Formats: sequence, C-alpha cells, structure tokens
Amino acid sequence: MHSLADMNTRNVRTLIAACLLWFCAPVFAAADGSQVPLPRGIDLAIVIFEDLQCPDCARAHPELLQASEALKVPVVIHDFPITRHVWAFPAAILARWFAAQSPSLGVEFRSFIFEHQRDIRPDNLRQYGEQFAAQHQLTLPPDVDPDGRLQALVQAGFDLGMKIKLEYVPLIFVIARDGDSSRAVEVTDLAKLGETVAQVKRN
Repeated sequence: MHSLADMNTRNVRTLIAACLLWFCAPVFAAADGSQVPLPRGIDLAIVIFEDLQCPDCARAHPELLQASEALKVPVVIHDFPITRHVWAFPAAILARWFAAQSPSLGVEFRSFIFEHQRDIRPDNLRQYGEQFAAQHQLTLPPDVDPDGRLQALVQAGFDLGMKIKLEYVPLIFVIARDGDSSRAVEVTDLAKLGETVAQVKRN
C-alpha cells in the first residue's frame, strides 16, 4: 500500500508492533468506511480510494474489476491523488471526463493509465489521453474541465478520504447501506473479497 507518509507496509507494521510492545497507543486509527456514502440506488458496493500514479493501485485495479464482475457487486471509485504524485490529479480529471462520456469508458481509461503508468510524465499525460480518446472515436477537447466541475469531483474524493482519516492507497471497503445507516468492512486481502462481501451481507 502507498502511504501518505511514504512508509512501506513493513515499516508501518514494525512501528505499530513496537508501540504495542511498549503499551502505547496505535500509530494509525482505522479509516471509518461507514462515513462513505453510496450513490443513490446502490445498497451494496466495493468502494476504492485510489491514486492513478500509485503502483499498488495499479496492481489492485484488475483484480478488483474481475472480482466485481464475478460477485456482481459494483465498484465505486473515489480519487485520492497524493500531493507528491505530480500527474495523479490531472489524470484523475481526465478519467472523470471519460466517465462523463460513459461510466464504463472512465473505468477503461483508468485501466489504460495503470497499464502505461511507468511511462507517463506530466508533459506527456495529455498525449495518452488523446491516444485513448482516438481509440474510442473521441476527440479530447483543449480544456476538458472549463467550469471546474471535474476538478471538484476529484477534490471531493480527496476531501472524503481526509474526513475518514485515510492513511494509504489503495483503500478498499465493502459497504452496505441499510436505511440511514451503513456497514463497512475494509478489504486488506483481495483474495478474500468474496468472503468480505458475504460477511457484510450477513451482518
């Protein structure tokens, strides 16, 4: 997982273990997925906070999509572009533009970006956007977000991540809505995603 503090998982676990050994409080509080709203009309979903420049997000992406299709549970994506990832925010805006043309196209563009992640730079990101658009008989406009609406969507995802005290990406939950309340379980092992979905359904 990609930490906001740029700590790898092993370092985080070591630090937490050391704290517990010395009977001090845990370093990180678990993110509260119950505060994450689901889109209207969806009562059960796999929710992910991701950064398009994050290698761990790129590795999780295809597995998540395959599991979603197999389980017949939709994926809800929130962007959480880490500040030091210099092209993650504009890439997220591009992804939102393609999603505005078609939700499935937005997901497909994310897959495309993850596939080419190692080759993308701030100065060639738009070229990848244009290439993907041309492959789908679209023309990328000179300004994909003239009114700032797409930027606001990306920022909203980031703000939500901060609200729930997100500490790393990808952060994945299975969330079920029951009336005005929500149940959320974090997914830490994609191989057990099906079990997590079943657990949330039972509860």
